[in-house]
Amino acid sequence: MKKGFYTIMSAQFFSSLADNALFVAAVELLKTSGQGEWQRAALVPMFALFYVILAPFVGAFADAVPKGKVMFFSNLVKVVGCLMMLFGTHPLLSYAIVGLGAAAYSPAKYGILTELLPNSQLVKANGWIEGLTIGSIILGVLLGGQLVGHAIAPRLLSLDLPMVETGIDTPPEAAIASIILLYVLAALFNLKIPRTEAPLQPLAHSMSALVRDFSNCNARLWNDKLGQISLATTTLFWGVSGNLRYIVLAWAAAALGYTTTQASSLVGVVAVGTAVGAIVASMRMRLDQATRVIPLGIAMGVLVIAMNFIHNVWAAAPFLVVLGAIGGYLVVPMNALLQHRGHNLMGAGRSIAVQNFNEQACILGLGAFYTGMTKLGMSAFGAITIFGLAVAAIMWLIQRWHQNNVTRHPDEVAHLIALARSDRH
Repeated sequence: MKKGFYTIMSAQFFSSLADNALFVAAVELLKTSGQGEWQRAALVPMFALFYVILAPFVGAFADAVPKGKVMFFSNLVKVVGCLMMLFGTHPLLSYAIVGLGAAAYSPAKYGILTELLPNSQLVKANGWIEGLTIGSIILGVLLGGQLVGHAIAPRLLSLDLPMVETGIDTPPEAAIASIILLYVLAALFNLKIPRTEAPLQPLAHSMSALVRDFSNCNARLWNDKLGQISLATTTLFWGVSGNLRYIVLAWAAAALGYTTTQASSLVGVVAVGTAVGAIVASMRMRLDQATRVIPLGIAMGVLVIAMNFIHNVWAAAPFLVVLGAIGGYLVVPMNALLQHRGHNLMGAGRSIAVQNFNEQACILGLGAFYTGMTKLGMSAFGAITIFGLAVAAIMWLIQRWHQNNVTRHPDEVAHLIALARSDRH
């Protein structure tokens, strides 16, 4: 791997670590301020909101500006969101601003991989990035849980600045203030990311031109016989995974009687399995074999439903590890295939923006549905059943879709797989 890849990994680790710690702190902030459970569930779709709204613009922006700079300014936007949360802005609105920073960050983070590395290293690079990201999820949710817990929160609150009234009086607020430092550290790594040799693409001068360009890119990827399969798979995977992050917290409270601090450890357990699956996939899978993992998505949906029958932490922990491992093994090759097709069709930043738009729209839609059902009294067990059935059914349809492409368009599919097998762009 090139030297700059490890700088990208370091920046991604600390930014993702802060994102996940902040999620737990925001859940606890809403909980301790007496807000309803539906508002805690709404954190997930609020984070996804700007991914969807800004999708036509952030990809083009990431292709027009050196990606290290894009990532730097994106982390500063996340700091602004944290400060808003600390100084009285509603947590849902503040968290949406953090999501705005994440929306701008993502096309640059993944897009730079295709500019820096050859096709033969994309699956391996994605495995490392996903494995590291998942490691940061594990540590992030654990860190967030500990920062708002009884052991660390009192110590944070006891730290006072001389002659300065910070207004930080609760454990969640102290946790958020600490998390800002992680975003600053990530931004410092962003400044060290090297400039690649990929030419910058001019940014259209009008919003309507950007929207038309994005719409064309979206259509191009959905019409590609391999791009559409990888896009459909990753869209569903992240749509469900993004919401399961909160659902596991709600399930742990309902099935095991866990507090936020205790439940955060189970989110970390899922991430442990996902990291293992991602790393194994990066070592065993090749780009041209990516579509072979689709049946694992069906199995993952069935296993999600089985969560309803677990009421003991000793059974829950290994089960969640297996569930996470299947997801990690599924998403790494499909993510790499999607990046490969997108980079060939439209450029790295634009393709990641299309990917983010579809995936985050799925998170937003499923999150809004779950939030609405929660407000109407739906239990975590019911939500898990619906999500599991949806995953299994839709992954089966995606499998049939790919089989139909192979049957009806054999030459085109064979050509695209041959491109994935080589290092030609």
